[in-house]
Amino acid sequence: MLNFSEAHLSNLAIHQVGNKSNDEGIIVSEQEVSVNGTIASLLTTYFTKPFKPQEFYNFSHESDLNMNEVYTYVKSIFQNKTSLQLQSINLAKHLYEQSIYPQIKSGELYVAYFDNCYLDDELTEVVGIFKSEKKETFLKVFPEGKSFGVSRDDGIDINKLDKGCLIFNENASDGYKVLLVDNTNKGEDAKYWKDFFLNVKPQQDTFYHTKNYLQMCKTFASEAFPEADRIDQLSLVQESAKFFREEETFDKLNFHQKVLLEPEIIDAFENYKEDYQERNHMQIYDEFDINNDAVKKMNRVFKSVIKLDKNFHIYVHGNRNNIKKGYDEESNMNFYQLYYKDES
Repeated sequence: MLNFSEAHLSNLAIHQVGNKSNDEGIIVSEQEVSVNGTIASLLTTYFTKPFKPQEFYNFSHESDLNMNEVYTYVKSIFQNKTSLQLQSINLAKHLYEQSIYPQIKSGELYVAYFDNCYLDDELTEVVGIFKSEKKETFLKVFPEGKSFGVSRDDGIDINKLDKGCLIFNENASDGYKVLLVDNTNKGEDAKYWKDFFLNVKPQQDTFYHTKNYLQMCKTFASEAFPEADRIDQLSLVQESAKFFREEETFDKLNFHQKVLLEPEIIDAFENYKEDYQERNHMQIYDEFDINNDAVKKMNRVFKSVIKLDKNFHIYVHGNRNNIKKGYDEESNMNFYQLYYKDES
């Protein structure tokens, strides 16, 4: 659980970082920003509200963790928070070097230090790194004599954080505990923040293991049996999700017995798992505690729906024996038969 209700924003530095491919440069502030009272409270909410304590990451590097730039700069801040201004400049320069994609917009970089934060009821300090890119147009209504005037201004919507990460002063030797947000870039463009600037990898905890296994079950149903009936594919995905909802721990043999059932399906699944691990450069574990947050997140992805042309959607939630597929030679079209007892 993440709790910033008593957090204190003690240090804040702001710089502007442009797009390097457009030669926009950076504008570095000479000193920290002094904030307190209402502004400090608003900024704390703006910076921390979007984060959910679910999927954690760790800083990484292929050869030596200390060669990860952000990790090194943040480590110096944790050791002495008066160095935040200097290290924030280093962070701005490092971010600029990664801002080489044409789609990346210039924006303000914020580096903040929070005291009195709680993660899973443990008191900790947090360094936050955030970037605002999108500007919103606001209307100002103000008194003007015996009437009112209206003007416009551009600013930042404090309810919409564009990019950010929270770094918790825990597990420093393993790359700290890191939470991420990126609401502006998707796909390849998102790599510049997560992979190139921060260089983080998912923390291998129960959330990680649960999410990966469920994702593998989903792709197995479609990739390993592309010729299978769509109903059978959905049934396998549903049974996998049901298993994870009902069990507290995952055990491979138990999963085989309750979900896969048939020896040929079990063999195909285990062979697919080996290939899946190699393709995705990850290890899939056979035993772990099931994380309910990961199950809930993946359930939103597991859409049990059959789309028929642009006319119908069939949502399959129950017994697959109550729906059958057929072919009508007279109309030269496929059809589904649905069996039910009650209508509501």
